[in-house]
Amino acid sequence: MNIQITPKKTEGAERLLEVSVPVETVRDAEERAARRYASQARLPGFRPGKAPAAMVRKKFAEAIRQEALEGLVQDAYKEVLEREKLEPVAQPHIHDLKFAADGPLTFELHLEVRPEITLSRTNGFRVERSKVELTDEMVSEQLDALRDQRATWAPTDDRPMAGDQVTVELATADDGGEMAEPKEYRLELGKEQAIAGVEELIMEAAPGSTVERDVRWPDDFPDEAQRGKSKRTRVTLKDVKRKAAPDLDDAFAREVGDFDSLDALRAAVRTDMEKHIERESDAEVRQKLIDEILAANPFDVPAAWVNQLVKGYADAYNIPEGDRDRFAGEFREMAERQVRRDLVIDTIAQREGLAATEADVDEKVQELAERNKLDAGQAYAQLQKAGRLPEIERGLTEDRVFKYLMEQNTVE
Repeated sequence: MNIQITPKKTEGAERLLEVSVPVETVRDAEERAARRYASQARLPGFRPGKAPAAMVRKKFAEAIRQEALEGLVQDAYKEVLEREKLEPVAQPHIHDLKFAADGPLTFELHLEVRPEITLSRTNGFRVERSKVELTDEMVSEQLDALRDQRATWAPTDDRPMAGDQVTVELATADDGGEMAEPKEYRLELGKEQAIAGVEELIMEAAPGSTVERDVRWPDDFPDEAQRGKSKRTRVTLKDVKRKAAPDLDDAFAREVGDFDSLDALRAAVRTDMEKHIERESDAEVRQKLIDEILAANPFDVPAAWVNQLVKGYADAYNIPEGDRDRFAGEFREMAERQVRRDLVIDTIAQREGLAATEADVDEKVQELAERNKLDAGQAYAQLQKAGRLPEIERGLTEDRVFKYLMEQNTVE
């Protein structure tokens, strides 16, 4: 397509170009649109498609011009991208469009493009790996957590204490001293499911009894109007259940999984925790390396990508429409850093030939299938249906990039 392209602004990821389509090209486009209308036009006194061209042009002049304009803008946009070698990251904006009769078509094209990043330095950095010592106490805490997951609740006639589950009827008096109708609640004490004063009142009661006294609402209570108020509060304790965790023994180990003894379970828990600590440590090192690279190689990022990521966060967290501006302000910096991180990884992967291939993904799927005792084809189909194949490809690429970066830098 014969058009003139004049760059007006190149700043970071932004591009502003002036586009001019010559009058001859405009006339050709109008002629094509007119012929299309003439072949389909239905005018009184003429068979379909047989009306005189001049009459069709007069009848459909505005529609012909509009069709020609839309086609010209679309073709010109494609030509701009091809000739300028631009990769847009969002829908372009067209400004100052001029389309006078018997004249050229001119407009300004404003778009954001994928930035071309030159990472002048990605090596020679020194980062420190955090050292976390896995203690026997930490392993024991994890075993206690497993016991807690398998605990049962049994009724008790004792007064309730922290950790117990209670059913209560709770009522509070209004400002005039009149007690409201009681409401029933099921709570686990010590989990901050009720304010401290109410929990203390509950723990003063015996099962089946009612206790009543003034309770002060905390100064940080969510409802500002209630903060610091003292209210007459009545609690009827209907029942108490106490958690009973299984003994930590060989029988428990066999119940948890394929373990012959408690020692075998303890060893497996330690191994899992060691792997978790290693993953956390690797993630921290990766973050520190990215921080060093970003500090040494500043670049602009497309605002459209950042906005899209912020919107994705807001959708994932089900943020109400009225709170989205505040949310965007809080999360924008994090989203911008994520975009920068992704661009750094993409650039290094392309430069060093580290991008995962289809064969790499197939191999990973095979590994996952064997681990989960599935047929490889079945596993692939499930992952493809769930849209997880790109995630696997991305993970493999990132692993390769960070392996390369750890070889090029000093990790202490």
